[in-house]
Amino acid sequence: MPLGLYLSVPFCRTKCSYCNFASDVFSRAVFARYVDRVCADIHTTPKTAEQMGGRFEPEANSLYLGGGTPTVLDSPQLERLFVTVRQEFHLHPETEVTVECAPGTLTPAVVETLLRCGVNRVSLGVQSFVDQEAAAVGRLHRRETVLDDIARLRQAGISNISIDLIAGLPHQTAESWRESVESAISLDVPHVSVYMLEVDEESRLGRELIAGGARYHAHFVPDENLTADFYESACEWLNAAGVCQYEISNFAREGWESRHNLKYWTRQPYLGFGVDAHSMLLAAGDAWEAVRFSTSDVLDQYVGGAPVNRVEISPQAALEEAFFLGLRLNRGVNLEPVRAAFGPFVATQLSPLLVELAAAGLIDWEGDQVSLTPRGRLLSNEVFERFLECGTGTPAR
Repeated sequence: MPLGLYLSVPFCRTKCSYCNFASDVFSRAVFARYVDRVCADIHTTPKTAEQMGGRFEPEANSLYLGGGTPTVLDSPQLERLFVTVRQEFHLHPETEVTVECAPGTLTPAVVETLLRCGVNRVSLGVQSFVDQEAAAVGRLHRRETVLDDIARLRQAGISNISIDLIAGLPHQTAESWRESVESAISLDVPHVSVYMLEVDEESRLGRELIAGGARYHAHFVPDENLTADFYESACEWLNAAGVCQYEISNFAREGWESRHNLKYWTRQPYLGFGVDAHSMLLAAGDAWEAVRFSTSDVLDQYVGGAPVNRVEISPQAALEEAFFLGLRLNRGVNLEPVRAAFGPFVATQLSPLLVELAAAGLIDWEGDQVSLTPRGRLLSNEVFERFLECGTGTPAR
């Protein structure tokens, strides 16, 4: 089964107030040492896979550079990452090669570099097409910047473009949210991701909201109910425009779904390199047995050679993953392969929970197919927690 490859580039021009990722603004002096370490890790992949107890095959059909903002690297540094990947992995001719880009970083030189490196998909972190909203959270671009970037990417031959939007930003209203979503639709991009603002201790804006403060425009953040309304409206507008929802946060025109991200939700093997990068490899047993491992989320520790953290996936954990990952997709989970892998007891054990969730209007359950309803997607975390709490025990193998 071909791998998905993920390279983390945790460097940004500015740290957005809502961001809860392991990325930040660093001196360019650290860039070279970081690229050195990532390339060294790529070269030692077979040994790492063996140490972790996972099956390693060098075939790959998706490569994703995320961050952070990978395009803040110098062109030679970007090219070195791609060259190193191709030295250790066999990329299929149809490989999906994605780079996340902040609007305004796609200079002519960067676009030329991306083309030389074989990039055929770009994910733009737009978040909002309304300049006031973008500025309020620390984005450095304006609406016109995005339009210009997309035009130049298309002129260069990169038409597979994804746009990220966030519902619930400071100053956002029903009218401004519609403007952002309709702008994405009018640009005729094949893929759009819609996220609801996360409120947690991992971002400056989240901490301020929890504390009830007013910094970072926190007092202008829409409440949870309004943010949920924004999300539901986006689902309606995008689906009506033919940019159809295929996962909780992701929408695409037919045939343009993210191949890389589908690997995560369908438990296909993938390898991550860099700060806070996660990997999953199948183990020596059947297709459900796997091992996960991850790197440090602290830059200095990672560059300094901190060991990876390994987690073996038990049969029970694999069963739980089958549901809380598979249910993210609109098509949901088919129970037949689950029963085949874990035994017929699974249906008996899970039936009461499925009946309960269906009665609550959170899932559709027809025959062997289980999927979230629109309301279930809105309350997906609650649904996933119920599967984790259902006490399935350890399945008989």
